[in-house]
Amino acid sequence: QVQLVESGGGLVQAGGSLRLSCTASGRTFSAYGVAWFRQAPGKERDFVACINYSSASTYYKDYAKGRFTISRDNAQNTVYLQMNSLKPEDTAVYYCAAARSWVDTTVPQNNYAYWGQGTQVTVSS
Repeated sequence: QVQLVESGGGLVQAGGSLRLSCTASGRTFSAYGVAWFRQAPGKERDFVACINYSSASTYYKDYAKGRFTISRDNAQNTVYLQMNSLKPEDTAVYYCAAARSWVDTTVPQNNYAYWGQGTQVTVSS
């Protein structure tokens, strides 16, 4: 089993930055594909970015390109999401999820076997 815990959320003003962390316990997950999703109140959960076994193999939703950066430190069993130039529409609960396979923008959420509890990000105007 893999257990995921997100941290790093908070309240920032538009234009500010946050770095989210997703740390795994139970097993090392260096071989897992990991993604970040987000869900705003009353809306569906949406893909943000993902990273594969190789840190160079990353994918982003269009709104995140150029503003967000996903990275991983396998020695620390941690995946990060650096978020810059935050906008009010980025306000959501952010979740990390892990899959036992290659991940990209096309894989359904059901393919991710493990999920964290989420961390709240609020961007004020």
